[in-house]
Amino acid sequence: MSLIKDVFSPSWLDRLGAAVDVPDFRRRVEQGDWEELAFKQRVRRVAETLETILPPFPDSVSELERLAPQFTGLPGIVFPEYVERTATLADWTLAIEILAKLTQHSTSEFAVRRFLLADQELYLEQAFKWTTSDDEHVRRLASEGTRPRLPWGQAIPRLIADPRPALPILDALLQDPSLYVRKSVANHLNDISKTHPEYLIERIERHLGTDPNTDWILRHASRTLLKRGNPEVLQLFGHVTQGEVEVTDLVVSPVTIGQELQFSFQVNSSVEQRLRLEYAIDYVKQRGTSRKVFQLREREVKGVLQVERRQSFRNMTTRVHYPGTHTLTILINGEVYATATFEVEEES
Repeated sequence: MSLIKDVFSPSWLDRLGAAVDVPDFRRRVEQGDWEELAFKQRVRRVAETLETILPPFPDSVSELERLAPQFTGLPGIVFPEYVERTATLADWTLAIEILAKLTQHSTSEFAVRRFLLADQELYLEQAFKWTTSDDEHVRRLASEGTRPRLPWGQAIPRLIADPRPALPILDALLQDPSLYVRKSVANHLNDISKTHPEYLIERIERHLGTDPNTDWILRHASRTLLKRGNPEVLQLFGHVTQGEVEVTDLVVSPVTIGQELQFSFQVNSSVEQRLRLEYAIDYVKQRGTSRKVFQLREREVKGVLQVERRQSFRNMTTRVHYPGTHTLTILINGEVYATATFEVEEES
């Protein structure tokens, strides 16, 4: 299975070495513990190697602008990384300008955070200007670079505590035609909703139904609150149960770690209505249990709906399974309708 860190393939490193006219570039990068390095560590290693070749910032700007268009996509983040590592805060204005150019070929979402942390007010002012850019990568940087809890990125404590200074940036992008941008705005709002749900709820109340692109953002941004069964958000999206609804015939089979759990049930609705169907599993952990909610579907239901589902119990880096008695719960519009236990057994 290919890993994300493998984007820095031998051929890619050789190509970069040729571009900077250093024949042994790959050897310099791969020395020592290269195979053990994770993705962001490899980014750092490549950038460190470039530091021994390129002139210091800002004298390296022309070289960065020459190289970046030749190495587009995810591995191209080595060039913003280089700026983050070598530019001083005295270079703040030029560094931000160059990072906006480099993001058009890859992404500067990680590199800009050093400069955001150094001067939040000035950075947010610049990011708001980016929201009107003709380039979707620059508009996305306006949102993604200010996400308070960006995966793999430095956290922004001030924006975690008070996200309001960044909200005008997100509001300016709520109707963005680019899915690339909309995904970032939705993820940013979802980050905010985990500690400040009121700011997302305000935007749903104000903007839901005004534009299809906005509706997409608001629904995708609400996934955490919907999974938590937030009653305000469920109601705003029309997930209000009408008439009589019941879940019957819940059947859950035991499962062996490494295999798939199988379960089925019936939903009975006395009136036609759109229902949000989810299930939660209380996983046995080394200490206690941990619940995870999974969405099944949203669909119109009248009468009887038969539902069958499989859930993988293969061990992953993000989830390790333990034997013992687990609990499966069926949720409709955020409310519990049926619960059953099942056994998870060790691999033979």
